Amino acid sequence: QLQLVESGGGLVQPGGSLTLSCVASGSTWNYYAIAWFRQAPGKEREGVSCISNSDGGTYYADSVKGRFTISRDNALKTVYLQMNNLKPADTATYCCAADTFTTQAHLDEGRFGSWGHGTHVTVSS
Repeated sequence: QLQLVESGGGLVQPGGSLTLSCVASGSTWNYYAIAWFRQAPGKEREGVSCISNSDGGTYYADSVKGRFTISRDNALKTVYLQMNNLKPADTATYCCAADTFTTQAHLDEGRFGSWGHGTHVTVSS
């Protein structure tokens, strides 16, 4: 069973930056799709970005394109989400998730079977 643990959340001012980390354990680091999702209070969960830990292919939601960058370090079994130019609308709990049945990056939430507990990001002045 793949286990995922997120870290790196916190309070940041608008326009600031944060980097989230998602560390995997408990299973072989094979060729997966690893994604970041977020959920703001009172809103539905939305996909943010995804990366294939096979070929490094990425996918971004329109709302974060040009501001967020997803990357991976297969040796450390870690996926990162670099978030720049943060906005109050980015305030949410961010979770990472793994789809262990594909190597193609996507944000189809129902296909992700392993989830972390999340790390909270607050963007406020």
